[in-house]
Amino acid sequence: MDRWMWLRCLFGPSLQRIHRSPDQTRTDGRPPRRGWNYQPRGLERHTDSILGWASVLWSLSYYSSPLLLCYLYRKGYICSSKLAPLSQYVGTALVCLIGVACLRGWGRWRNPEYVQFISILEETRRDHTPNNKKKLACFDFDFKHWPVDFSWKEVSSPKLSKGGVSLLRPEPKHRGAADSVLNSVRTLPCHILSYLIVHSFGRRMLYPGSLGLLQKAMRPMLQQGQARLVEEYDGQRNKLVACDGNEIDTMFVDRRKDGGQAGKTLVICCEGNAGFYEVGCMNTPLDGGYSVLGWNHPGFGGSTGVPLPQNEANAMDVVIQFAVHKLGFQLSDIIVYAWSIGGFTASWAVMSYPEIRALVLDASFDDLLPLALKVMPDSWRPLVTRTVRQYMNLNNAEQLCKYQGPVLLIRRTKDEIITTTGPEDIMSNRGNDLLLKLLQYRYPKVMTEDALRAVRQWLAAGTPIEEESVYTGYEVDDDWCLSVLQSYQTDRETLFPWSVGEDMTLEGRRQLALFLARKYMRNFETTHCTPLPISEFRPPWKL
Repeated sequence: MDRWMWLRCLFGPSLQRIHRSPDQTRTDGRPPRRGWNYQPRGLERHTDSILGWASVLWSLSYYSSPLLLCYLYRKGYICSSKLAPLSQYVGTALVCLIGVACLRGWGRWRNPEYVQFISILEETRRDHTPNNKKKLACFDFDFKHWPVDFSWKEVSSPKLSKGGVSLLRPEPKHRGAADSVLNSVRTLPCHILSYLIVHSFGRRMLYPGSLGLLQKAMRPMLQQGQARLVEEYDGQRNKLVACDGNEIDTMFVDRRKDGGQAGKTLVICCEGNAGFYEVGCMNTPLDGGYSVLGWNHPGFGGSTGVPLPQNEANAMDVVIQFAVHKLGFQLSDIIVYAWSIGGFTASWAVMSYPEIRALVLDASFDDLLPLALKVMPDSWRPLVTRTVRQYMNLNNAEQLCKYQGPVLLIRRTKDEIITTTGPEDIMSNRGNDLLLKLLQYRYPKVMTEDALRAVRQWLAAGTPIEEESVYTGYEVDDDWCLSVLQSYQTDRETLFPWSVGEDMTLEGRRQLALFLARKYMRNFETTHCTPLPISEFRPPWKL
């Protein structure tokens, strides 16, 4: 028995923290303690440190391998006479690391807290009951060892498509069969180069949060955020399996028992390209009393895979399925809230599940391509365009226009990330283009050239005083605009695009355009990465 327990400790996951039991509460309702970090004993601590440094060195070697190989080749080390001694050194190092791992297993075996944890983990794997899950939830450990809580297959049969859920694709160009073959041969080198760019530095530049070194550096902060969500908010961590096989790390905070109206609404949060639910935008709706479901991108935190658009959509799909079929929320009870690049999965969600109540996009953009062209050399423009459209086509505006429900856009007036020139040029903020494309699709008869000019003038206002000055300068009558829209909604079919404004005067269109712009977009005077206060988060305007 002891031998098997030592083997379990040897191959078991790293234990970071022991949370308080959810059943332990004070008479005043507050938790009696906040848990404690797991304290490994001397042997386990030292061996774990050695293995940790070995992991860091491996990561550095992996990312620098192209440069390292070039250097070794130039120095003449890539030959059999040089590689043979090197392989002996590598083999010796591996044997030493295996020995260190065995000593770490021994150290864990001598620690009662780790033995208790590994026993509960094995019991949960054998019998995944709610009671065992509650016991396991008292431990924070390496998430790849966490049992699966929900699978996409539980509610849907696997699709024939290998990729997974459907995405909007660029319109194919019409060519003859011979032209298509010749064009494919001619552009094959470009396709290969685009593929190499995306799967090497491209996706890592776009999603730096997927870098292992960054996650190691942020680990103390992420563990602290995880502890806060579990111990202060009774958060429930779950592992979901998407249709592509990726495991998605999620956190759910249930407020339905609190009795408030906000608690009956679920806010699904979609993080930015370096954001994690442990320290990300989940905190904003939590402060407002909402039930909240956060999740990490593929390759972020405990989630597996790589954050490519198809994998992102697959992950979002299983998160929504989990919210509906396992947590018991209706789609009409769900608000999707996204920050920055999370707008892609959020707009995909409302496009694919149009019954979702509302969408809030904070510091998001309309299309990735202009932002990608900003950071790459001009000579790369054709290659960047092809690469983005084929592999990283984050077409938020196109997906958003497929949704019929309420939308709120939050623009950061000092945003330095999604501007194409700089934060001082507010008109280069791609949130402006997101708003204009949405309004032009939903209200094409209103958004004429003169109306667009008025809205752009309003968007160019950098302060609330300037914004109000433009609004009052056009003498916008809010009551009149609201009555016009309500009258149209009552008399006609309400699906967008609307034909309201076709018989309206020029002045009326300008008023209505500015009224709609202010209803769909709110300004927040700050930079891109400032946390959104709850005072700025609210359900979108609904007619």
